Amino acid sequence: MKQKIGFLLALPPTHQSSETVIGLAQAALDTGHEVYLYLIDEGVKNMTSPSYQKLAQAGVRMFVCAYGCQQHHVSTTHLEKEFTLCGLVVLSGLIDACKPFISFT
Repeated sequence: MKQKIGFLLALPPTHQSSETVIGLAQAALDTGHEVYLYLIDEGVKNMTSPSYQKLAQAGVRMFVCAYGCQQHHVSTTHLEKEFTLCGLVVLSGLIDACKPFISFT
């Protein structure tokens, strides 16, 4: 059965959880699920990672906290079209819509 699976990542690319999220998201995609990822706090730094850009191109729906980008000096000038800048209202909706919703903070 196809599920909506959500992830929240608040950790920088240097943290091991960034790799864990890549593996889990790819596995969920490979089994036919809809995958949603919200990058917040230092997690916004992952959007420039080739691995995260590849996930986005593979079909993971990527949401990036605009405030987090501002706070961590992450440029959004050349944002890939697969990434959507948004706020916490979107995160709230994802938490409600996705079962499971897994947080890496």
